[in-house]
Amino acid sequence: MLSLAMDLADFKTQPLLGIVRGIGLEQVEPVLESAIAGGLETLEITMNTPRAPDLIARAHKIAAGRLTIGAGTVLDLDDLNAATDAGATFIVSPTLIEEVVAECVDAGIAVFPGALTPQEIHAAWRAGASMVKVFPAGFFGPRYFKEIKGPFADIELLACGGVSASTLGEYARCGADAFAFGSSVFDLAWIRDGHYDRIESAIRALVDALSPAA
Repeated sequence: MLSLAMDLADFKTQPLLGIVRGIGLEQVEPVLESAIAGGLETLEITMNTPRAPDLIARAHKIAAGRLTIGAGTVLDLDDLNAATDAGATFIVSPTLIEEVVAECVDAGIAVFPGALTPQEIHAAWRAGASMVKVFPAGFFGPRYFKEIKGPFADIELLACGGVSASTLGEYARCGADAFAFGSSVFDLAWIRDGHYDRIESAIRALVDALSPAA
């Protein structure tokens, strides 16, 4: 495992996380350039994408410090090691996988395990999560974050699912600390047809929505 780690303090200054899934090697550069042009600073590539480590390595090289690159859908230690060896600087999972979180904590790598219920959220935080990814947030909506923050005011929460330029502000007001978005922006049809300008515009709208929510 490489000793790489995102700067969590930097992430908190622009707490937006793009999720890319299902792209090919030839699409990495235009996807990244559109994300950077839109103002995004943090992006994950999911490990259930074919040749994910190759994609991450290519993204890390192309980004050249302009974009923080991590790995999503990390389900076990094999995924973790493949991701970090490829250059991933943070790790995201759909649920709490204790051995993955423990390894990240030991290595000083930011880790965002997924959780939904109060018990799951609390367990993920106690395990050492940098933030807890509340997933799928869209099914419960922003008010769920207000309820969770009642007993768990100190637990930092990443909203994943249902985040858009029109909903981001409400998620923020209800207690979400960061915001993740995927196929609504990194639309595979847009990518297939070369409509990278749409990705840039969608990201710009999210960045603009973040400013008044901060």
